[in-house]
Amino acid sequence: MRKTYEITDLVNVNFKYNYLHNVIKRVLKHEHVKKAYFSIIFVDLEEIHRINKEYRHIDKPTDVISFALEDNKDNIKNEIRILGDIYICIPKMIEQAKTYKHSIKRELSFLTVHGLLHLLGYDHMVKKEEKIMFALQELILNEARITK
Repeated sequence: MRKTYEITDLVNVNFKYNYLHNVIKRVLKHEHVKKAYFSIIFVDLEEIHRINKEYRHIDKPTDVISFALEDNKDNIKNEIRILGDIYICIPKMIEQAKTYKHSIKRELSFLTVHGLLHLLGYDHMVKKEEKIMFALQELILNEARITK
């Protein structure tokens, strides 16, 4: 059974995340995507650990996992792209914000951009691809004026 969470269920702080709309729009604009569906699901450490172990065979929690539907070569093409799902682990995000001395806004924006770029076909398995993806992430966050 899959659990879903409201952000207030996962954190003892009350913060708004409506700024993500602007960040997401910037990613889609950079990639010339006019119409798309995708989900962002906030999860806890236990759930992200389970997902990481089951689908990536890595037995530990992580910060973000993306499941891109367009990776399937049999995907039907139409004017509205159906991109997939992004799972963001809120406790891991908060931990990383503290570690990197970022605001929660910056870390959540970063993970959202990172996950969405994965849905759009970007990866960082080799150094050349990593350089391209990470530069685009920073460009988008800087354009949105979301820094530390």
